[in-house]
Amino acid sequence: EVQLVESGGNMVQPGESLRLSCATSGFTFSGSTLSWIRQAPGKGPEWVSGIGFSAEYYADSVKGRFKISRDNANSRLYLQMNNLKVEDTGLYWCARGSAFRLDYDVRGPGTQVTVSS
Repeated sequence: EVQLVESGGNMVQPGESLRLSCATSGFTFSGSTLSWIRQAPGKGPEWVSGIGFSAEYYADSVKGRFKISRDNANSRLYLQMNNLKVEDTGLYWCARGSAFRLDYDVRGPGTQVTVSS
């Protein structure tokens, strides 16, 4: 069974940092492309960042602040988020699929990130 489970979400103040993790199982992680996607309250899903076998991709809204990485040995995906803004608030989930657009076949339940002063 394919599983993705996110962790690391929290409530923080603007300017602070968080690191999200995505633990996966049930598929060949090292051979997959993955993304982080978020959904703000009342809005549709937004692709945030993705990673292929060697390339990283970022939405303009997070470029320079977020860093995606992967640990193939442990089948984990990460998202380091720095200088968080109020508009980064939302449910974040990891997904298997395209590394550069909103297109996936399986996702995790998500972890909540709230940025508020």
